[in-house]
Amino acid sequence: MSSVTVWFIRCAIIYFLISIIMGLYMSVAGPVYPYMPIHVHFNLLGWMCMMIYGVGYHILPRFSGRPLWSERLSYLQLLLANVGLVGMAIGWVVRGNGGGSAVLLAFALLEGASIVFFALNMFLTIKAAPAPAKPAVQ
Repeated sequence: MSSVTVWFIRCAIIYFLISIIMGLYMSVAGPVYPYMPIHVHFNLLGWMCMMIYGVGYHILPRFSGRPLWSERLSYLQLLLANVGLVGMAIGWVVRGNGGGSAVLLAFALLEGASIVFFALNMFLTIKAAPAPAKPAVQ
């Protein structure tokens, strides 16, 4: 596996463990804001999406028969996805303590950019796939 694949899967597992701990805490304390949206986004964007990114970076180039369109873009996406998600968590804490939503919005935009980078990298990787060979007529 490529190192970006390994890092996405490692991050996914870490977010999953953090989400489980937060879920256990909320099962006792109740759905305490800002922990509920952090818990949800660590599960959705951290655990699920990071796992999908890692598996996608590993499998889709092999399915297409071509190398990944941009290895550099995949590492940039890894950075933005993690910075965006952790920043969003900080943004919910700030908003929950009476601050505005500017921090949350700024990091949500980074997270959104990382999703666009993944989609772009995957579209351009699978677009490069050769057409299947036509069977010979006998």
